[in-house]
Amino acid sequence: MFLSESEKGILLLAARESILSLFGGVGPSDVNYSTYPNLEHNAGAFVTITIKGNLRGCIGYIFSPMPLFETVVNAAQQAARNDPRFKPLTEDEVDKISIEVSVLTPPVPIRGYEEIIIGTHGLLLEEPEHRAVLLPQVAVEHNFDVGRFLSALCEKAWLPTYTWQERQLNLKVFTSIVISETGKRKITYVPD
Repeated sequence: MFLSESEKGILLLAARESILSLFGGVGPSDVNYSTYPNLEHNAGAFVTITIKGNLRGCIGYIFSPMPLFETVVNAAQQAARNDPRFKPLTEDEVDKISIEVSVLTPPVPIRGYEEIIIGTHGLLLEEPEHRAVLLPQVAVEHNFDVGRFLSALCEKAWLPTYTWQERQLNLKVFTSIVISETGKRKITYVPD
């Protein structure tokens, strides 16, 4: 998927305005899909909220039946209010947040771990009773190699850390377009 600079800006603004609407703000304006057709495509997206470089909320959708614009609006509100790792964002914090939007490509299965490319691929684990997602930027931010990336994924899915060494996990990879208000940020990995 390609996004123009205007479309990237619209998504960031929509994420911020949707969060502000939780505290009495107006909310995002409607988007003209004939002018910005890429925002009408169905695509997964995650919204990450940080304060001073520390994770404050991150929720998204691998797949979405909604247009990308609506997916980002919804994910932003969910990240602000419903990330189970954090208390809901407060009105006092809103002026301190930075927002990052990750627009995902559809996940594709891999045959082996050697196909994982750090800095390019995010990981989706789908096991019968365990599921987890790590965005591509997580591996880069934490200087993970493939083994540490897989261990973090197992931990997030509530599996023993080295399950990936004992058997081939049911994995898919995806890439993402990352749009950030701040450019570079540091995130402390917090397993679910």
